[in-house]
Amino acid sequence: MSKESPRAKFLAEFPELVQELKSELVRYGMPAEAIKWYEDSLNYNTPGGKLNRGLSVVDTYAILKGYQSVDELSPDVYKKVALLGWCIELLQAYFLVADDMMDQSITRRGQPCWYRVKEVGDIAINDAFMLEAAIYVILKKHFKQEPYYVDLIELFHDVTFQTELGQLLDLITAPENSVDLSKFSLEKHSFIVTFKTAYYSFYLPVALAMYAAGVSDPQDLKQAHDVLIPLGEYFQIQDDYLDCFGTAEQIGKIGTDIQDNKCSWVVNKALKLASPEQRKILDDNYGRKDAECEARCKKLFRDLNIETHYREYEEKIAQELKDKIAQTDESRGFNADVLTAFLNKVYKRTK
Repeated sequence: MSKESPRAKFLAEFPELVQELKSELVRYGMPAEAIKWYEDSLNYNTPGGKLNRGLSVVDTYAILKGYQSVDELSPDVYKKVALLGWCIELLQAYFLVADDMMDQSITRRGQPCWYRVKEVGDIAINDAFMLEAAIYVILKKHFKQEPYYVDLIELFHDVTFQTELGQLLDLITAPENSVDLSKFSLEKHSFIVTFKTAYYSFYLPVALAMYAAGVSDPQDLKQAHDVLIPLGEYFQIQDDYLDCFGTAEQIGKIGTDIQDNKCSWVVNKALKLASPEQRKILDDNYGRKDAECEARCKKLFRDLNIETHYREYEEKIAQELKDKIAQTDESRGFNADVLTAFLNKVYKRTK
């Protein structure tokens, strides 16, 4: 099977989801132009990314049920689990539409951000709300009769709130137009990435699959949480490192964290290691829209051996996670292969 096949199979479920959501608007008597607007918003903002979060729900469910491949799932079961995956992608779309407005971003996934599309503008605020609300329409229609229905709703509410907490701290710590490195710290970075990334990108897909697979003992959920949250933090630290030290060909984009005043692991580690003279270089150059300032920061990062510190961190966290996975209790039906699969995707990732 080609690498694209799982993604193509997952994508094939999306048009029907759009039709279901449109039918809700028809039921409420919305005029045709409003229905068309919502359809355009769904198609523009939801399916264009890598879809890793949504695909992870399906993959995790298959592992928990003992299948060798998602192709072994019956069409009905696949559809139901894929819908949970699409609910995460709707959550992601909601976050991104809102985040792009907050950050005044220009492009997203190779096209203009939704709010910059002709005639959209501030209507994107309401569109973001509607992307989130779609999650609960889908859950009610397809999962209301399931014993874990309330668990799904609470999980989405909890993770949404956690992600917004991370976004809040990020916004007030590192506004793009106001540089104050005294607000930065490794501790703040850890909170931001744990809440802004790890919960919805790593824990949520697995927890959804666990509920659907009937493996939802609180101890099993905690086992998953205790590996996936630090793994999500590692993933974001890796992303921060690659933004600074990876090549554009390698990571598929030009790194902008330095010029954008991002509260990244790289600058926080540098702040912890820097001498007073080196700290002044960072204060004078970090977060400036200037290539020479950026180059001075990168030289300082090299002088401080940030790459070496990152490699040491990577090996340490990977070993800690392997040790945790090795101690996983599988007596209640949980399968540690789920956690190993996630770690294998992240460890020594280069893009």
